[in-house]
Order: sequence, then structure tokens, then C-alpha cells
Amino acid sequence: MHNDFNFEDVSQITVGAFSLSVPIAFSEESWQLSQTLPFANLMLMVMLSLFFLAIYTYSTVFQGDVSKRLHRFFLRVLGAYLLATIVVALVLVAMHKFPLLTDPVVAFKRLLIIAMPASMGAIVVDGFDKE
Repeated sequence: MHNDFNFEDVSQITVGAFSLSVPIAFSEESWQLSQTLPFANLMLMVMLSLFFLAIYTYSTVFQGDVSKRLHRFFLRVLGAYLLATIVVALVLVAMHKFPLLTDPVVAFKRLLIIAMPASMGAIVVDGFDKE
């Protein structure tokens, strides 16, 4: 079992993120939520995302053994989340629903709202071959 980030991992994470970001990015509810969700709730969503990414990564990708690989564990969780947000941003740009220059607050909120399910899709697909 390997725990280094390689091209296979990056491709699995991006495909997993894309598969869950697309249907949610097309949802008008997510667009509206990005205009009304308070910042504290947005931060709670980010923390929940990272928490569940960590749990899944710990149990599936690292199979419960992170004691000597803690640095790699945290890099993998943060890397998966970062890649998922990049994929979400690209999807939103392609849909013309990422108003970064005209309304950066809404763009940022929209990015993080959709990154929550996208990051879970990313890490689940990444964990498929780690047995």
C-alpha cells in the first residue's frame, strides 16, 4: 500500500470531485444558498468536510495506521480538499456561475458549499484501490 500522492491519486480525486460537483453546481438551490448562508455556517461546512475527509482517509486510505505517517495523512486530506475546490471552481467557471470579479463573497461561498460533497466524492474514489 502506498500513501504518496501520485498521478493516479490526483486523477481519482479530480474525477470523484467532478462526479459530485456537477449535479450540485447545476442546482439553483446551491446558487441561492451561497447568497444567504452566514459565514459561521460556511465555516462549519468546511470543518465538517475536512473532518469526514480525515475519517475516511484514516480508515480507508491509511487503514488506521497514521502514527508514523501523520504528515502524509494531513497532506492527503488537505490535498484532496484543495483539488476538489479547484475542480469545483473550474466547473463553476465553465457554467458562468463563479462571479469572482464581480461578487467574490458569493463566489467564495458557492465554491465552499459545492466543495463539501465534491470533496467526499473525491476521497471515496481515491480510496477504492487502497486495500
